[in-house]
Amino acid sequence: MSANGGTKAIVAALLANVGIAVTKFIAFLLSGSSSMLAEAVHSVADSGNQGLLLLGGKRAKRAATPEHPFGYGRERYIYAFIVSIVLFSIGGLFALYEAYHKWQDPHGIKSWHWLPVVVLVVAIVLESFSFRTAIKESNHTRGNQSWVRFIRRAKAPELPVVLLEDFGALVGLVFALFGVTMTLITGNGEWDAAGTAMIGILLVVIAVVLAIETKSLLLGEGAEASELAAIERAVTDGPEVEQIIHMKTLYLGPEELMVAAKIAVPEWESAHDLARGINAVEARIRAAVPIARVIYLEPDVYSVAAAKAGTGAAADTAVPQAGGASGEATGRAGG
Repeated sequence: MSANGGTKAIVAALLANVGIAVTKFIAFLLSGSSSMLAEAVHSVADSGNQGLLLLGGKRAKRAATPEHPFGYGRERYIYAFIVSIVLFSIGGLFALYEAYHKWQDPHGIKSWHWLPVVVLVVAIVLESFSFRTAIKESNHTRGNQSWVRFIRRAKAPELPVVLLEDFGALVGLVFALFGVTMTLITGNGEWDAAGTAMIGILLVVIAVVLAIETKSLLLGEGAEASELAAIERAVTDGPEVEQIIHMKTLYLGPEELMVAAKIAVPEWESAHDLARGINAVEARIRAAVPIARVIYLEPDVYSVAAAKAGTGAAADTAVPQAGGASGEATGRAGG
């Protein structure tokens, strides 16, 4: 994901939510609709979340330090996780509390009856523009992936977060419009409470999905299968490496991948020639996968007998693993 694309989607969502939050609060104060209050708080939470994403993106650009030698790229994941907590607590739980409170006192809308409807319709239009921007920016990097896979596998958290927030905002507005309209038609405030409860459940579900996906990023994810295959080809596509003994990858941030591998090399006449060969392999890896910016290659002399016996330099990887590009690399290396 391009950083500019993510920032554009975040700013579009932020501007929409700030304006919508103000109009929703006005509509709530004039009409007393609990659905409007839940939606107003939802918009405030979303606005704060977009601010957190912008802050996380800025802080992630700090240069590496001795204390954090791999930089601060993962800070974007931390702020995305905080977003899920804010959405769950301020958005979802508040809406459920408000629904319970309104259900205990289900009064109808007594004044400015159609103002909430007008505000909600305008909000739907504004949120649609924000959602369209998020979709457009996501399509630049989504490729042929389904939307579910894109949200689950994206290494940059900003666009999936904005997509889910905007989607939740649109569906929540429809729920609010349903509750308000039915309350106006029937005069029964329980419909308003029902719409508020649906908004709360929706936000809690979205928050849980965001928390699960961001947790995976925080724990550390490796390269995609296509990236692994490209790295393996780059490593073995030359005379410098006989085979890969074992390899591990890790995303240090959305746009920085670390590659660490033990490689079997032929006998070199000098350390200078060995170093030059390793440099050539690193250059091929960076050409194949540009985000592979941190590369550690450990040369070794591979022994088939040692691998079969479970001893020697390749002993810890002597058993081939089935499945995946990394498993294939391990198998080719004897473990």
